[in-house]
Amino acid sequence: MNFRLACGILLGTFLFFAHAQPVVTGEVDRQDFVGDQACRVCHSEKVDNYFHSAHHIASRPPTRESILGSFDKSKNVLKTSNPGLFFRMDAKADGFYQTAITDDPPPTSARSEKINIVIGSGRSGQTYLYWKNDLLFQLPVSYWTDLDSWVNSPGYRDGSANFARPVLPRCIECHISYAETVPSPESQNQFKPASLVLGISCERCHGPGRQHVETMSSAKTTSSTSKSPSGIVNPANLPRDRQIEVCAQCHGGRRVPLLPVFSYLPGEPLDKYSTPLPRDASAAADVHGNQVGLLQMSRCYQSSPEMTCSTCHDVHQLQHDPATFSANCVKCHQPEKCGAFPKLHEKIITACVNCHMPLQASNLIITSSNGKQSKPSLRSHWIKIYPNSARTP
Repeated sequence: MNFRLACGILLGTFLFFAHAQPVVTGEVDRQDFVGDQACRVCHSEKVDNYFHSAHHIASRPPTRESILGSFDKSKNVLKTSNPGLFFRMDAKADGFYQTAITDDPPPTSARSEKINIVIGSGRSGQTYLYWKNDLLFQLPVSYWTDLDSWVNSPGYRDGSANFARPVLPRCIECHISYAETVPSPESQNQFKPASLVLGISCERCHGPGRQHVETMSSAKTTSSTSKSPSGIVNPANLPRDRQIEVCAQCHGGRRVPLLPVFSYLPGEPLDKYSTPLPRDASAAADVHGNQVGLLQMSRCYQSSPEMTCSTCHDVHQLQHDPATFSANCVKCHQPEKCGAFPKLHEKIITACVNCHMPLQASNLIITSSNGKQSKPSLRSHWIKIYPNSARTP
């Protein structure tokens, strides 16, 4: 997510924890992971660009800039289907808070919790997490980009002052690079807070970098130019199945874990770490979270042994413009043969994805706020002819 969910998204796409699965948890040896700053020493341009990508900001600390919802008094209240309950979002000197208020009157604060982690790049929206000691929970109010407003977090019942939804390891695996779990018979949402590595790091796609850093540092010290960049994975050099599985670890739909979360290593078979759930036609076609599965259903992918996610996506760059993606289509397809060409002529060259990868509402992520349901729209990765898609640039 290259892997864009994002965004998206990475990211874009963004997960609201709608379908957490129980997992086998355990401590992962992290001594071979060196962090993004170690990569930046030699790859500063790529890393600096990547820092602005949806993957890198898939999770981050709470700030005025990272939280997209408004704290202005005219916009910081979320009404619910319960006329006696609303939520208020406040920016205070010591941080940012979500507070449930019962309006009985007089208005009474039922519960208030501090935002500790921002989840989601914002392409579709964001949700927020809080710590209760070393237990991690989702907050009841999220942000929806299409509506530019606060909404009831998916998974929470509208009209209830509930703050108790646990965040399981599988929930955060695609938004956080690492979190050390604490095995507990009482709870599955116990972590070591200091262990969290926010955002999707370079090493999630390239594997642990210590050997590579040490090899390259040694080569510089000895002025040797003959040493290869060993100990690192370049996904572009992997066989197609292994390459696309780097993306599928987060963009391959719901899977049943076989090994602990955060243990997958790029270049190894993904099925060693998790197995797909039995394919359900409606779930397989949903635009959220299964971009790889949808792409593999496409004739473009099936007809081209070279096609991967990276054919269209550059994970190191911020990509939003549909025309940029459409430019990849005309490398294989002649615009004149498109059925819309007689009407739109050359305009279709910049609009391929609008017709053949349209934005569609997800059936997996649904929020209900103040009695109204909302679904995010994400671009389908099932490349095909959609009879009802708008034939406009």
